Amino acid sequence: MCMRMSIMHISFNDSLSSLAVGTKTGYRLFSLSSVDNLEQIYENGSEDICIVERLFSSSLVAVVSLTSPRKLKVCHFKKGTEICNYSYSNTILAVKLNRARLVVCLEESLYIHNIRDMKVLHTIRDTPPNPSGLCTLSINSDNCFLAYPGSNTIGEVQIFDAINLHAKTMIPAHDSPLAALGFSPSGTKVATASEKGTVIRVFLVHDGSKLYEFRRGVKRCVSISSLAFSMDSTFLCCSSNTETVHVFKLEEPKEVPRQASEENQGWMGYLTKAVTASANYLPSQVTDVFNQGRAFASVHLPYQGLRNVCAITMIQKVLRLLVASADGTLYVYNLDTNEGGDCTLLKQYRLDGKPEQVAELPPVSAATLTNEHVETSAALSSHSSPKPVVNSAATAGSINSYAGILKGCSPGSMSESEKFHEMAAATESPPKGGFRFDDESEFPPVTQKTE
Repeated sequence: MCMRMSIMHISFNDSLSSLAVGTKTGYRLFSLSSVDNLEQIYENGSEDICIVERLFSSSLVAVVSLTSPRKLKVCHFKKGTEICNYSYSNTILAVKLNRARLVVCLEESLYIHNIRDMKVLHTIRDTPPNPSGLCTLSINSDNCFLAYPGSNTIGEVQIFDAINLHAKTMIPAHDSPLAALGFSPSGTKVATASEKGTVIRVFLVHDGSKLYEFRRGVKRCVSISSLAFSMDSTFLCCSSNTETVHVFKLEEPKEVPRQASEENQGWMGYLTKAVTASANYLPSQVTDVFNQGRAFASVHLPYQGLRNVCAITMIQKVLRLLVASADGTLYVYNLDTNEGGDCTLLKQYRLDGKPEQVAELPPVSAATLTNEHVETSAALSSHSSPKPVVNSAATAGSINSYAGILKGCSPGSMSESEKFHEMAAATESPPKGGFRFDDESEFPPVTQKTE
C-alpha cells in the first residue's frame, strides 16, 4: 500500500522539535534537529494509529487506534510500555496536551485531565456539534487556555481556562463556522479562520480584542487546515487544501511620514488620500479589504487538494517553514525574515525516513487526513451521554500502580488511606519545577494489564 494511503495523522510536537506520523501500520517519530537528514527516532508497528501526540521532547505519547477509536493510551515510547488507558462513550476526535493538562475532544464534549495522574478534572458537556474535533490547547502552562468552537453556525471561539476550570471569554471571530484555531506559544494570542477561508484574524486572549486581520485570498473559498505561530510570535503560517501556504508577519503598521507639500506626493499620494476619504461612504466590506494585511511570504506546493500541517521553527539557527502533507511528504523551506517573498525549498523527505523525490500522485479529498478514522469507526460509536468509561484495570493501574508501584507496592496491597496519600503526593506536591518527563528516573513507565 502506498505511503499516501497509509497516512492517517501528522502532528508537530509542542516544541516543534519532532514530527509524529500515525499510519495504518503503527506510528513513527522523527527528529527535526537538522535539515540535512530526517532522523527517525522511533517506530511502532503494532496497530493502526489515527491520533498520535508527543509531549514536547519527552518520552510521553498519547495514541488512539482505528481499531479502538474510543480508547486513549498514554505510553512511554522509549520503554515501549503503556502507562494508562481511558475509554470514552464516543469516538475520540482529537487529543491535545501540555505539561499540565491533557484534553480529549469528542463530538459534543471535552474532557480535561491532570496530566500528572490522568484524573478527569472537568468535563465540558453539550458543546456545539464538532465532528472534526476542532480545538487547541496552549502549550504554556501559565496561560493554559483551551479554545474550541462556541457555535456550529457562526465563527464563535470559546476560550476556557484549563487551570482554574472556568470559561474565560467568547470571541465573535467570523460570520461563518470555524475551520482552524491556533494559540501563540505564550498563550496570549489566538489565531482563527472560518470555513470560508479568506480572512485570518488574531485576537488577544485576555479580552478578545482583535489585533490583526490578514487576507489569505479573494478569488476562492478554501479549507484552512493549519494555523501556526513561530516561537517568538512574529510570524503566522497558514495552510489549506490549495497549493499555497501563506506566512503573515505580525507587526504594528508603520506610520507614513507626512510630506512637506502635496506637490511632492505625486499620484500615489493623491490615490492614498482619495482612498482614505472614500472610507466614509464606501461599504464596510470594501474598506475592510483595504485595511487587511497581506502575506509576507508564501510557498507554492507541487500539489493541491491534499490536507497538510505547517510550522515555523528554528533549525540550525535559521528560521524554517515546514509543511507535512497527507501524501507522506515533508517539505523544508527557507524563510527570509527580512524580505519575505517566495520561500526556497531546501529539502523534501518521504516520511519513511528516506530522502527521495516523490512521484506525482492523483489528488485526493482534503478530508483524507482527518476524517478517515471518524467515518470508518462511526458505526462503533454510540450516541449516549458522553461520559468517560474508565476500564477497571486501567483505573487500578493509574491509581494503584502509578502511585503504589513507584514505591514498590503491588496494586492490591494498599489501603484506601494509602491510595489517597500516594495520589495526593503525586498530584498536589510535585517536585519543584514539575516532573521532567524526559527523565526516565522521574517518570518511569507503569505497564497496564487488562484482563
